[in-house]
Amino acid sequence: MPRPAPSPSLPGHLQDLTDRARGYVEAASSANTRKAYASDWKHFAAWCRRSSLPLLPPHPQTIGLYITACSSGTAERGGKPNSVSTIGRRLSSLSWNYTQRGQQLDRKDRHIATVMAGIRNSHARPPVQKEAVMAADIIAMIETLDRSTLRGMRDRAMLLVGYAGGLRRSEIVGLDVKADQTEDGRGWIEIFDKGMLVTLRGKTGWRQVEVGRGSSDATCPVVAVETWIRFAKLGHGPLFRRVTGQGKSIGAERLNDKEIARLVKRAVVAAGVRGDLSELERALKFSGHSLRAGLASSADVDERYVQKQLGHASAEMTRRYQRRRDRFRINLTKAAGL
Repeated sequence: MPRPAPSPSLPGHLQDLTDRARGYVEAASSANTRKAYASDWKHFAAWCRRSSLPLLPPHPQTIGLYITACSSGTAERGGKPNSVSTIGRRLSSLSWNYTQRGQQLDRKDRHIATVMAGIRNSHARPPVQKEAVMAADIIAMIETLDRSTLRGMRDRAMLLVGYAGGLRRSEIVGLDVKADQTEDGRGWIEIFDKGMLVTLRGKTGWRQVEVGRGSSDATCPVVAVETWIRFAKLGHGPLFRRVTGQGKSIGAERLNDKEIARLVKRAVVAAGVRGDLSELERALKFSGHSLRAGLASSADVDERYVQKQLGHASAEMTRRYQRRRDRFRINLTKAAGL
């Protein structure tokens, strides 16, 4: 993140406000987002140096050439063509970085917008969807985990909460034991007799997800979380942490969200899910997103409830997650009299 230019000496109370304002700026985006923005800016700066083009101020022609280089794989030495989604993210990163430097990048300028439209038309493909883990799959997956170890308890809780809550991997590891306990937390849990309330902070604000108790303690996400908290002796801070000391100690730092993807891949292979595929093929087809897709594909309830649970703004987005739904259950042709 760029540092603001040094300001003249300020009275103490104004300096306090300045420091607080800087904290709010950082809080406006997640640490992962800021890291990605910094990486993209570094990538762009390196390309400008090699191309003998000025980095500042923002020139639409320069940006147009840069995204063309990204799409063709020439933006870095030995590079590969970037996907349309990656180029779109790089544009967002440049816009944000220029704004932090008090300058504006006009993404609607024809040198940028027209080139970007051409890239989309030429290279855009339907998104590659990860395969969903269904109810029977998730039950088989948790059965491969040792219930008697801390790591097994933690992993069972993460899989079941991620599945039942339809949570993103970053939302799973971003949970705290209770409200407002850490600066980097993305939410917290509250446990009640009938289930668990998960409060999450997303890109568009706060939302709450209800995770009800299951029909069996062996597959209940709430029981799994309660068991993990009890044996890990957690009372404060991140909910899901690294297990250290040969599986006997609990670390203080929260897990990285990539651990969720690794856990899903390992458990899928161990449980024999999609045994018709090779281990490599399964590693490519399944990820942390498979939990979210699994809930959307398995829950036999009104689509509105699934949409609310996943936090989607539209039903169309929810349908993209439903891998095995009957697309013709509602037949408008017959309903129209044909």
